[in-house]
Amino acid sequence: MSAVEETYDVIVVGSGGGLVGAYAAASRGLRTLVVEKTDRFGGTVAYSGAGLWFPGSAPLRRAGVSDDVEPARTYLRDIVADPSREARQDAYLATAARLIDELEQNPSFGPFEYGPVPDYFKGRPGATAEGRTIFPVEIPAAELGELAALVRDNIPVERHGQERNPVLVGGRALIARALRAFLDTGNGSYLLETAVQGLIVEDGRVVGVEAVRGGEQLRIRAARGVILAAGGFERNRELREKHGVAPYNGDWSNGAPGNTGDVLQAAVAIGAATDLLDEAWFIPGLVQPNGQPIFHTGVRGGFWVNGAGERFMNEAMPYDQAGHEMLRLHKSTGVPHIPAHWVFDQRQLDRDSFGGDPALPPRPEWFESGALRKADTLEELAELIAVPIENLRRTVAEYNEAAAEGVDEKFHRGEGAWDGIHVHVVGFPAGQPMNYVTGPNTDAPNPLLPPLDTPPYYVATIVLSDIGTKGGLQTDENARVLREDGAAIPGLYASGNTMAAMSGRVYPGAGTPIGSSLVFSYRAVLDITGAE
Repeated sequence: MSAVEETYDVIVVGSGGGLVGAYAAASRGLRTLVVEKTDRFGGTVAYSGAGLWFPGSAPLRRAGVSDDVEPARTYLRDIVADPSREARQDAYLATAARLIDELEQNPSFGPFEYGPVPDYFKGRPGATAEGRTIFPVEIPAAELGELAALVRDNIPVERHGQERNPVLVGGRALIARALRAFLDTGNGSYLLETAVQGLIVEDGRVVGVEAVRGGEQLRIRAARGVILAAGGFERNRELREKHGVAPYNGDWSNGAPGNTGDVLQAAVAIGAATDLLDEAWFIPGLVQPNGQPIFHTGVRGGFWVNGAGERFMNEAMPYDQAGHEMLRLHKSTGVPHIPAHWVFDQRQLDRDSFGGDPALPPRPEWFESGALRKADTLEELAELIAVPIENLRRTVAEYNEAAAEGVDEKFHRGEGAWDGIHVHVVGFPAGQPMNYVTGPNTDAPNPLLPPLDTPPYYVATIVLSDIGTKGGLQTDENARVLREDGAAIPGLYASGNTMAAMSGRVYPGAGTPIGSSLVFSYRAVLDITGAE
């Protein structure tokens, strides 16, 4: 059966951050097609809080946050320490504020708002405790009409059965706003449940994609360019194993289910170069009653122990650093650190609950599933998690001494700006900017270090998860995909987690991954249109 052929000016593969690039192209008069593999828009962006790490942008100025791009440039140079990424860093910094200025001119996007999320590497040159992160404004589903049903749900709804909020927040709000703006241009079209399987190349130039939809083969041509913005390969176990991205079980990932690296492999097949394929945006994951982990940003009480019953890190450090530290120790010490055990007591449960109203006990399924276990004594707890009781006793004693002094000499919990963020036991709600610690026990020497002295004791499981792989196609500062010799492949662009991260192996601040997706999708359009 012959393939159906269509032609557009621009094709965007993926509907997360690339949707903003699609809007930018369509608003400039280019006939633009968004091709989405799944049945709804948004990808991993829809799961997120949609923070955008955008130094020098208008929402920061409106909030009275003193910031410009030069300290941010200093910060990036210091923590990334990779001259080969400096041109991409400069492009990012030069474009982020400009992009927001353009989006805010369209009422569909509305104003963006500043949220106080500190940069993740405290004390480094150019770092700021105020942060540089902005967020989209929420939007009621009723205002969107039928479009609301086309936006992917967040993880609590999609994977854990929570009720859908009638107001779209965070990533869902960003995707809904971008989708509406895109379609309102009159130049935007989309295909859902359409999987791209290959790229069409003529005379060395990418001129379209080969795809399948409902068993029908499609050849879709792009007169001006193809932008690959289809996320990473975190849900592809075979690719994770091939490139050494731990853990190999993609089911532990918080990435969207369609992120299996199809377009990455299609680009490699025509000679595209890759980088950082062993890396991910790592996070600790709190295992839920259904066995799947959910993004866990840190703890306010209790501590984590490894397979030897010993505490091993600051449990409130920035999540990507926490994930990397878990992985490093798991590989290097000979002691299991994945999974880790989160140990806490009744004091902590009464203070913060376990995913609900502190006045109510945990939901029965937590205990029925074994995701949360209870012990009346430390001896019983040690037996539950199969660690030496003498090590666990010593860990509790050392922790309680630190709690009494309010100083965590071993791991420095509670000393950094990020540590002071209020963290809920199952992660902050997507789309809600995090606030500094408030609530009970603030009269303790260190509110992030309350003692563990009130039985019964509880233990939950922490595994290594991620919010996407960060390795992908090598690109230049204009998002053009490169060959191994550094030459650009004409007509082909990449952004977000389909491209290798401009921040290398580090995570500078909240909103770097999504910010990169938006910025480099936008820069691709500027290159396609010849704009400066």
